[in-house]
Formats: sequence, C-alpha cells, structure tokens
Amino acid sequence: MTDKPRILLVDDDQDLLHLIRMRLQANGMDVNAVDSAQKAVSELGRYRPHVVITDLRMPGMDGMALFESIQARFLQLPVIILTAHGTIPDAVAAVQQGVFSYLVKPFDAAILLDKVRQALNQSSPQDEQDTEDGESWRQDIVSCSQSMEILLQQARAAARTDVSVLIQSETGTGKELLAKAIHRASNRREAAFMTLNCAAIPETLLESELFGHAAGAFTGAGKATDGLFKAADKGTVFLDEIGDMPLSAQAKLLRVLEQGEVRPVGSTETITVDVRILSATHHDLHEKVREGSFREDLFYRLNVITLEQPPLADRREDIPLLANHFAQQLSERHNRDGGVRFAPDAMELMVSAPWPGNVRQLLNVVEQCVVLSPQSLIPRQLVERALRFKPEKLLNMNDAREQFEHDYLIRLLNLAEGNIALAARLAERNRSEFYNLLRRHDLDPAQFRKTPE
Repeated sequence: MTDKPRILLVDDDQDLLHLIRMRLQANGMDVNAVDSAQKAVSELGRYRPHVVITDLRMPGMDGMALFESIQARFLQLPVIILTAHGTIPDAVAAVQQGVFSYLVKPFDAAILLDKVRQALNQSSPQDEQDTEDGESWRQDIVSCSQSMEILLQQARAAARTDVSVLIQSETGTGKELLAKAIHRASNRREAAFMTLNCAAIPETLLESELFGHAAGAFTGAGKATDGLFKAADKGTVFLDEIGDMPLSAQAKLLRVLEQGEVRPVGSTETITVDVRILSATHHDLHEKVREGSFREDLFYRLNVITLEQPPLADRREDIPLLANHFAQQLSERHNRDGGVRFAPDAMELMVSAPWPGNVRQLLNVVEQCVVLSPQSLIPRQLVERALRFKPEKLLNMNDAREQFEHDYLIRLLNLAEGNIALAARLAERNRSEFYNLLRRHDLDPAQFRKTPE
C-alpha cells in the first residue's frame, strides 16, 4: 500500500480520466482510475482511497448511486462530484445530501487540486496512520470482510468523539478487542483502559469493584479501595455484558454519566472522575427496558452510538485469515517448530461450520488442532473432532438460487392465497412465465387457497 494520498477516480470519459489522473499524479498522489461506478464499488475495499472523485452522469450506476454506496460502507470517505453546467442544480442537491464538493466541467487544475487537498484534510482512510504510541489502533482485529470494515469505519468515527458507545453482538465475537481499538483511536489513548465483565462479578461485590469502598464498609474491607472508575480517570472504562448489571449499580452508573461523580460504598463523599464509558451486551436491551430489569434513562445514556458487531457466521471470508493467524500464534506458544497449517479440506470444513461460539470457539478449535496434530499439516479429521459435529455442506450457487426461488414462490402464493394473477403481478412476471416457474418447482396454487369456513 502506497504512502501517497490515494484517489479513486471514476469517469466514463477516457480522455478526461487520463487528464485528471496525470494532473493528480504530477502532484504526488496515487490514482486508481476506473471508467464505471460498478468498478469503483469493487475497488473501494481493495484500494482504500482517501478521496473519491466521480462524474455525476454515467451509464448504468451514476455518481449519486455510487455516493450512496460509499456512504453505506465508509461514512468518513469524502466524495467530489464532477458535473456539467446543465446539471449544476443536481450537484448542489448532492452536496446538501453529504457530498463533499462538486466541480463544474471544464475546471481549472488549480481548483481541482485545492478541492482534493481540502478533502484530504477531512478524510479518515481505512488504514489511518498509527497512533502516537506507535501501535495501530486496529492492530488486534484480524479481518478482510466488508461487514467488519464498515464496523471499523463507524468505530473510528465514534472514537473521535467522547460519547458513550454500546457494542451489540453475540458472545465470543471479540467485543473487548473492538472497545480497545476505539480507546486507541481516541484522544484518551495515553490513559488507562479498564475492563469489567458485569456478569462475572457477584452483585454484592460489583459496586465495590466499580466505585470503590470506604474502610469498614463491609466485612473484610480493612482499608479504603479505589474502584474501576477512579483507576481509569482520564481514560476509558469498558463494561462488558452491561445487560446483566443489577439495578442498584445501574443507578450509580447513571450518576457517573450525568455528573461525572462516584460515591464509594460506605462513604458519604463523592469523587469526581473523567471517564469515557464503552459497554457491550448480547442481550436485547430494549426488551430488558420493557421488562423493567434495565433503566430506560441509563439505556439512552449508554447507546448514544450503537455498533452492531457481526457474528463469525456472517463474515466467513475472515475464517481462513483468523484460523491461520491463531495457528501461527499458538504454534509459537506451544513450541511447534516450523508452525502448523490446515489442509485444504480441513479449512473448507471450518469455513462451512456454523460457529455458535464465534471467534472464541474458533480459537478453541485451532488450539486443539495445534496441540494434537502429530504433523505440520492439520487434517480434516482432527478439525471434525474439535468441532464435535459434521457441519452441513454449503449449497453451491445454482442450488442456493433454486432454493431461494422455491421459498420465494411459496411466500408469494401464501400472500396471494393461491391467486395466480395476483402472485404474478407481485413477482412482476406474466402469467405464463409464472406458471412455468410453479411447474418447475412442483407447486400447486390450489394448496394455498383458503378454504371457506
């Protein structure tokens, strides 16, 4: 990856594409030029541009559709629109929707460079420079998936602020790693990062762990002790499984968020603290609020920004990357000279597994295989034993398409109650074509008609 500013240039006019590319390259920029928005979309994750420059009017996917696609994936990536005089109102409307700026063709090279430099000053590229302590803010997160890339861009944007962040995900997905990444990317990176699993501490000790206690506050409290919030002053506190926090502790946590104060157990004095709170849960906090087991006021204080961390099953392209990463680390830990690697059919099995325990389960499986494999190439049989089941084989593309089409037709027939004309209209197909689809999938419309009572 080049250290130069990276510009993704999109225009169906080859002459203009060549001219702009030469001007930008002459000013020390790395340029990836493509002639369609569709190609630009496929380049976003691989090239990781700092700025996108795109024509507004192009065949097929136009510049605004490209901008919307970028916004869905990379919130902080600035886009500059190129427009002709006749489409200036459209360009102005685009800026109102979030496009960084626009240029009217033909434009002066100096104006182009000025706009690009302004955009670069705003840009938050995906591989932003390391933090001041010499460590990359996302160094512990191993991923190549689009869903994780979107999440990390959102996390990077959230890190620039000081608001509370709630990480919502299944257990075992690596919520603490994401919280650490946010801390590293924040202006609190030089201060402490303290963690506590709310589900792992007995209710009688949780308040003391969080807020500290005075001497004699309870049996065994021989001396005053600072709690987690005092220890993390000026830094970040990560509260995992916040949904399991008892109501009594929730009230005190709300005080920290609202007033920046903690009151140690058994004390009448308050202590001022300056902390940023990150929290995580696998529970549905909306439901817990409805049940009365989680305070509504605290809920809204904690989830100013919510980050949805995808389960491993939704980012299967990361499985080989993670498995090999873990295998390398564990080979060193367990003194496996030369390391170990997975046989192709063993990796295929891992990619197809459902992984209910997510990344934590994957780590456990890899460690079992590293320890037990008698050779450097881990066989499929050993992975099967570690998984404790034989996962279902993934459907190939044709079978998956057929299965989707079959399920879709059943849904249409249920909605239309067996009415062929209505179902065909919903599917936007003529009746003859729709009948052919039903015959191919051996579906009888009569079975979906409701019998009069």
